[in-house]
Amino acid sequence: MVVYKREPAVERIIEFAAKFVTSFHQSDMEDDEEEEDGGILNYLFTFLLKSHEANSNAVRFRVCQLINKLLGNMPENAQIDDDLFDKINEAMLIRLKDKIPNVRIQAVLALSRLQDPKDDECLVVNAYATLIENDSNPEVRRAVLSCIAPSAKTLPKIVGRTKDVKEAVRKLAYQVLAEKVHMRAMSIAQRVMLLQQGLNDRSDAVKQAVQKHLLQGWLRFTEGSILELLHRLDVENSSEVAVSVLNALFSVTPLNELTEICKNNDGRKLIPADTLTPEIALYWRVLCEYLRSKGDEGEEFLEQILPEPVVYAEYLLSYIQSIPVVNEEQRGDFSYIGNLMTKEFIGQQLILIIKFLDTNEEGGRKRLLAILQEILTLPTTPISLISFLVERLLHMIMDDNKRTQIVTEIISEIRAPIVTVGVNNDPADARKKELKMAEIKVKLIEAKAALENCINLQDFNQASELKEEIKALEDAKINLLKETEQLEIKEVHIEKNDAETLQKCLILCYELLKQMCTSTGIGATMNGIIESLILPGIISVHPTVRNLAVLCLGCCGLQNQDFASKHFVLLLQVLQIDDVTIKISALKAIFDQLMAFGFQPFKTKKIKAIQSEGAEVNTNEEQESKESEEEADTAKNVLKLLSDFLDSEVSELRTGAAEGLAKLMFSGLLVSSRILSRLVLLWYNPVTEEDVRLRHCLGVFFPMFAYASRTNQECFEEAFLPTLQILANAPASSPLAEIDITNVAELLVDLTRPSGLNPQAKNSQDYQALTVHDNLAIKICNEILTCPYSPEIRVYTKALSSLELTSSLAKDLLVLLNEILEQVKDRMCVRALEKIKVQLEKGNKEHGDQVVAAQDDNTTTTVFQSEDENNKEVYITPVKDVKATRMKSTQQKTNRGRRKVIASARTNRRRQTVEAEADSESDHEVPEPESEMKMRLPRRAKTAALEKSKLNLA
Repeated sequence: MVVYKREPAVERIIEFAAKFVTSFHQSDMEDDEEEEDGGILNYLFTFLLKSHEANSNAVRFRVCQLINKLLGNMPENAQIDDDLFDKINEAMLIRLKDKIPNVRIQAVLALSRLQDPKDDECLVVNAYATLIENDSNPEVRRAVLSCIAPSAKTLPKIVGRTKDVKEAVRKLAYQVLAEKVHMRAMSIAQRVMLLQQGLNDRSDAVKQAVQKHLLQGWLRFTEGSILELLHRLDVENSSEVAVSVLNALFSVTPLNELTEICKNNDGRKLIPADTLTPEIALYWRVLCEYLRSKGDEGEEFLEQILPEPVVYAEYLLSYIQSIPVVNEEQRGDFSYIGNLMTKEFIGQQLILIIKFLDTNEEGGRKRLLAILQEILTLPTTPISLISFLVERLLHMIMDDNKRTQIVTEIISEIRAPIVTVGVNNDPADARKKELKMAEIKVKLIEAKAALENCINLQDFNQASELKEEIKALEDAKINLLKETEQLEIKEVHIEKNDAETLQKCLILCYELLKQMCTSTGIGATMNGIIESLILPGIISVHPTVRNLAVLCLGCCGLQNQDFASKHFVLLLQVLQIDDVTIKISALKAIFDQLMAFGFQPFKTKKIKAIQSEGAEVNTNEEQESKESEEEADTAKNVLKLLSDFLDSEVSELRTGAAEGLAKLMFSGLLVSSRILSRLVLLWYNPVTEEDVRLRHCLGVFFPMFAYASRTNQECFEEAFLPTLQILANAPASSPLAEIDITNVAELLVDLTRPSGLNPQAKNSQDYQALTVHDNLAIKICNEILTCPYSPEIRVYTKALSSLELTSSLAKDLLVLLNEILEQVKDRMCVRALEKIKVQLEKGNKEHGDQVVAAQDDNTTTTVFQSEDENNKEVYITPVKDVKATRMKSTQQKTNRGRRKVIASARTNRRRQTVEAEADSESDHEVPEPESEMKMRLPRRAKTAALEKSKLNLA
């Protein structure tokens, strides 16, 4: 009982004691025997319960362990005294709060048989629900997962552990759900969420648990039917998850079994249209994709489930023609709309299958192209299928000019179809026919009167002639009526401008522009489409049409630089005044064009006019300087507009702006410490906690950007003090006040470590005397001297102690530290500064010895001329002896810093929106104090030229 270590001998004794005592417990014993044997068990329980609060960790651990073993070895129908039950329950609930994780684990295991999942007020279940979410030890959370009984109350807690930070907990959560929870106990949304997270988990062990346990368990619930499993996942609204599920199931199933579902007895290799369901269509498409990925082996089975292109093309045409058209009365019928959406989903899958057809044979390929064009021109083809059809059509045509010609013809047929109309005859001809008709009517009246007289006179010969005359007049009258009623039929082109037609045409144009090579440019045909379709669509009253027009305009800009420059201002106007969805499209288009062409082509007309007026007066140097300044002003205005969206209340606009600015900085088109500071603040801002894409994007960008080159690290160096000062001066009402300043400082220090640079970047900076951390140390020291009593001194001191400093800085930095120690009074800061001072003095002494040795060996030293002083100062470039282990620990610390930020921000986060005051704070830039020690280091000419070519907006 006093041995804490899990020694095998001790474990065997505990196991023996538990089995020995419980072996006498029989539920069907006589009363006297029950009392006697029950006394042994009760005595042991009582003894253990007296010791559960012992000071010894080992005793508490063994008490809980033995109680767990005793309860676990008792029969299923065993009964214990109510008082004893309450005492065990109470003691173990107390042990759940023990400071030792192993004690808590044993207490959790002991309480597993004392829980009542049917009781909403069960103390054990409530304790489990608290521990499973809040316990800091992952093994405790795993123990709760293995013990907690699934119920309506505990199921959300179990599902929540699939998002646990620890891989082992997530894996066990999926195993528990597979073994203890029926599929029908969860909603469709929960099933989809579990599969989406599990199959895309970063851990291979968790993925395997989902594939081998959860998926196979759910497949057993559906009696092995993959289609039934897909039906319970709602493939129409979660097709990506369904595809992942199918690929996981395909990987563990023989190919011959997979193709059985798609085979048909009639030999046509087609699934009958009346039996098509979303599940079968998706299965068919994903199976074709999976078989194609298997190479030659898969091709054999692919031939068994796919027909010839001509047969499949006719099959696809007949199915799409069967999709009904919605009229105004049916728009309110949700069942009808649901059925229509199902047919459209099936149509999408059938179109995607075209990719796997064998189109090498020219005849079948031409017929397939013709049918695709016919489907696109059908007025009944749903808009949702247009993009899929165009994509397949363009993939079968390699030449861009041929693509443009075919798409233009389809657009013409959709927007201006040939319609037969009736045209009225000439008015003069109509008047003649009316007069002739009146003449025939008069003759008929006269002939009928004459016939009546002949009959009265019994002149039958004359009467017979009159009858024939009357018949001829009647025929003439009928023919004349037909000629009068019959209109002239003509075929004419009628242009359609309704929203649905414009959407179809713009989708065709957008898909074409996406497939076109950027070297193709904008020809006369495309110019016609731009003038007649795209530019008018920008001012359409329909938001969907405007959005598609903006997308097309952005793609056209990528084809031609002059076109992009001409319409850049139009995109900026759309970005400011249109709907949110259209703003997002315009924002992405602007960033794409900036990435493609830089800022140079997008100068305003005003700037160009100024340049042309001053061309005759200014010298070449003055003109170049002026052009550079004007270009910078234009770029600043554009960047000011774009960076303002970092403070947008719409998360999509925020994310789009951050992603675009990060791309510009990473590609070297933008160098701005101010924007970098705002991106860091945005990453830490509690308001962006739910923006997964934004945080993931910036989390990947920061280390890749920082370690790519020294110049990028210098950008972080310049952003260091302004970022911390913004956080320090943030008002209490701002979300920025919740951010841990120390953590931000740790991140920035890690990102500027010289040891973190890529090998190529290290080689390029070896000629420089001081590293980024050396310069940062001088800035931090000057900042401390500026205000030695500031609350942020501890943050600065901690950052200073984490810097990787070179020996060449030791002498100058010691002077600053001595001055700081005279002014700073905070004891913690003083101790940290003294420790830094001791390390610098030691390093300075060792460096001096190395210099003497180097001089004896005739090694060279590098001499730098100070630009501000007459005296020459000698800086010896040190040999940076950074070990691999230190490098590894630096990288790990960087990763930990990022995780710590998110965790700490989430725990202390207040749910509130960004106020106007906070927005102004996030854009505020605190000026850096001038350093008392100014150091200007010479740069190589190549580096200077490179920096001049970049746009520095810091």
